[in-house]
Amino acid sequence: MQRPDLTVLAIPAFVGAMGAELWWQRRHPAAPGEERAGDYELNDTIASLSMGIGSLVAPFVTGPLLRRLTPGSAKGGAALLAVGAAAGAATTIGDVLRRRRTNGGTLPEAGTLPSDEPAPVTVRSRADALGLMTAGSAVAAVASTAVAAATVWTAQTSATRLARFAPFGLRTGAASYLLGIAAWDFIYYWNHRLAHESRWLWAVHVVHHSSERYNLSTALRQPVAEGVTMAVPYGLLALLGVPPRYVEDARAINLIYQFWIHTEAVRSIGWLEKVLNTPSHHRAHHGSQRQYLDINHGSILIVWDKLFGTFEPEVERVRYGLTRNIDTFNLGTIATHEWRDIAADIATAPTWSDRFGFLLRGPGWAYERRDELASAALEPVSEPVAG
Repeated sequence: MQRPDLTVLAIPAFVGAMGAELWWQRRHPAAPGEERAGDYELNDTIASLSMGIGSLVAPFVTGPLLRRLTPGSAKGGAALLAVGAAAGAATTIGDVLRRRRTNGGTLPEAGTLPSDEPAPVTVRSRADALGLMTAGSAVAAVASTAVAAATVWTAQTSATRLARFAPFGLRTGAASYLLGIAAWDFIYYWNHRLAHESRWLWAVHVVHHSSERYNLSTALRQPVAEGVTMAVPYGLLALLGVPPRYVEDARAINLIYQFWIHTEAVRSIGWLEKVLNTPSHHRAHHGSQRQYLDINHGSILIVWDKLFGTFEPEVERVRYGLTRNIDTFNLGTIATHEWRDIAADIATAPTWSDRFGFLLRGPGWAYERRDELASAALEPVSEPVAG
């Protein structure tokens, strides 16, 4: 008989806690004329709860599909690699032809000067028809490569598989159980940090940060596409001798702990703030102000952030959400908006370095590089001067 998932068993407690938080908010209303971000708002709460339900259902749909796309273990994987190779070749050929068309394959003629008249915004995009033709193949090449890498990585790093290579065997008991919880927390810190520093992971994690509210329902706003990213494998715990069932419990305990820190009702828990991740620390993590970006990545313990230089205390009042908010409660937009932006950036990127940069590098780099490419497209085109 399969062991129950602790996070599923905790759902009644989640619902009860949200009810208690709502009761507290009504007993302690915001000052007249003040809008409090921690208060429940119907559409936002529905969106968060719907995403939470979706995150539970999605693995049953995406799991079998991604397994069929795993190279080396399914026919779909071979087809995925073939599509990626063909798309990559088509894009590379398009890049070469476009560059030849741009400069004629030779150096500019003597006496060529920048045109006095600025080129219209649409001139380059119209002239670069070949670039538009390769946009779709570029997206297909990067996407198929990413999915292939993610599926292989997931298959090779599961706790069940790595348990076979545990040098000292699997050990049961309280010590092993606690080791699993602590080690999961350590790996979680690095994965959470990477989720803010790599756009591939951020495209999944951004769902959780998309709400401009901050209450217990926000904790349940979870992504539905975790299977298409790569991360530091939690299966490494099995190499430490932690049994796979303990690994599953460590995951559940980690998630359950994170639920209660999504509230404004608790301002501080005293000296434990120095060791544990708390509502105060996590409020700062959800802030969109510059000083709150990419900080406080811990789950149960805040000591990892203090050790690795990513800790920032909550000082000024937090403004929740994204640096560029999506302003919608549409579930499809919440789940996919960053993926669509990545695809658009890859489609218009001029080089493979930029294409994979838009996938792998940080969101901040992507915004800056996108602006640089847009500015370059507005530069005047050189024209020969008669004479």
